[in-house]
Amino acid sequence: MGARSKARKRAVDILFESDLRGLDPLVLLAERVGAPELPPVSEYTISLVHGVVEHGDDIDQLLADQAHGWALARMPAVDRAVLRLGVFELLFSDEVDDAVAIDEAIELAKLLSTDDSPRFVNGVLGALAALPRGL
Repeated sequence: MGARSKARKRAVDILFESDLRGLDPLVLLAERVGAPELPPVSEYTISLVHGVVEHGDDIDQLLADQAHGWALARMPAVDRAVLRLGVFELLFSDEVDDAVAIDEAIELAKLLSTDDSPRFVNGVLGALAALPRGL
């Protein structure tokens, strides 16, 4: 697993845990940065978590619009975290190409979630990637 893939997984871990525990992701991130008993948190992980939080309302609205038949609250928490990260990288970051953002999210879903999750993540992110940009 490459450095950026590890950073994405760490960001999903933080987003997932904060969601489950009802904590602010930035507070949880701050607790993790520099904690000697935990693996180091990379700058890319920090920028991903900050980006998801900064664009959180827009990301959640986009997910609600595209996840046909799935309310955000009904999604498995890990899928929600993977999708939030995927939408951030896909639509709000210039760091990676669309195909890479989608592929990385699918790989995280394969690693962390159910057998059906990669297809679901691919469908939602693929639909978002197909929307016209800049409107």
